[in-house]
Amino acid sequence: MSFEPFNGMTPPNEWKARLVKDIAVVNERSIKKSDRIDTIQYIDIAAVNHRNIDQLQTFKLNDAPSRARRIVQDNDILISTVRPNLKHYTMIRKAEPDMIASTGFAVISPKRVHPDFLYYYLTSDSYTRYLTQIAEGQTSAYPAFNSDIIENTVIYLPPENEQCEIGEMLASVDKKIELNNAINKNLEEMTQALFKRWFVDFEFPNENGEPYKSSGGEFEESELGLIPKGWKIGRIGDIASNRTQTVRPEEIPSGTKYIGLEHIPRKKLAISHFGVSDELESNKLWFYKGDILFGKLRPYFHKVSIAPFDGVCSTDILSINSKRDEFYGYLVFQLFSERLVDYVTQSSNGTKMPRTNWRDMSNYSIVIPPMEIAEKFTTVVRGFVSMMTNNIYENMNLSNIRDTLLPKLMSGEIRVPVEQDHSVPDLPMVAERSANYQP
Repeated sequence: MSFEPFNGMTPPNEWKARLVKDIAVVNERSIKKSDRIDTIQYIDIAAVNHRNIDQLQTFKLNDAPSRARRIVQDNDILISTVRPNLKHYTMIRKAEPDMIASTGFAVISPKRVHPDFLYYYLTSDSYTRYLTQIAEGQTSAYPAFNSDIIENTVIYLPPENEQCEIGEMLASVDKKIELNNAINKNLEEMTQALFKRWFVDFEFPNENGEPYKSSGGEFEESELGLIPKGWKIGRIGDIASNRTQTVRPEEIPSGTKYIGLEHIPRKKLAISHFGVSDELESNKLWFYKGDILFGKLRPYFHKVSIAPFDGVCSTDILSINSKRDEFYGYLVFQLFSERLVDYVTQSSNGTKMPRTNWRDMSNYSIVIPPMEIAEKFTTVVRGFVSMMTNNIYENMNLSNIRDTLLPKLMSGEIRVPVEQDHSVPDLPMVAERSANYQP
């Protein structure tokens, strides 16, 4: 099977056919016993989703997973060789010190090609479908392909200055998406800090607008320790409910948005991508905009996000909402807390694939604040969620623009204007990493 680029379109005559292995190196460097590395920043497959890295994991090298072997450098392209249809790929524009990737990735180091051009070519939907067909043709329980498939792929290269223009045009869209993601992360962190101040440190504003604890507020003993006078002890189930409305795949309207565990990032409330229901084969759950989606399979992955739209989700996800709107914000950050995630992880059933359940989660003990205080916090959370949702929708539009332009630019159907004296500063920089570079 050979890759037919972009619906078989014929590239412009001046574009040159090259094998990937002639312009890049795959899996160039791996950890050796002689390497003096103490602590690594590890990228596993589950942490990479649709061009984003959810979270790096820090390990002492001796404690790291056995698959933590691939050394990652600036401008490296990571493509998962397992289940390529899930789009676990990204580009490392600036590598962290001692950044190591799983051997489940093909790590592609550009040499005689503009890094962005190669990245978008190898992560186009057309190429992903090609890798998926090869992977699904294997007999393994986990569809996968060998990295030499990438090495022996023929791609068509425009002149260097046009590579640069195409790569930078597509990268500029992703940079805007990254900016929106960074804004959402800041909003989450700000609201988390406010939650801690009000409901952990008990420095919520009293009737005079002063911080309660610091201004001499009264406390009383409880099973959870000292709590503000008049507050109560309860359970998550007192303020939250779990949606259980299942739907068969044939009953789901075409084009319905779908969220699986692979779409929920680790330790991020904002969802950055999703699927559609058209190819689903098993029962799913309905969820609604604003629901808190909690990944119940391997809960220690801390997959807890807010739904930015209505849709269906995997049955390995709990869809939770507040019984009263006043407690919505408080519920979001209780479910997002490390303490609750640790609790449900410890009570999970199963060894290899532990799962939590609503029964155990609903019994989690919490302090229940007065409704007026919870309502003030919810007002803040609703404002932040609205801003986050706007950024998510903008990112969806930007992703659609990028994915529409990508095949047209890579095939030469759309040509970008290039000035004769256009400089290509990235190429010499990349070339320095290869002693055999020949322009």
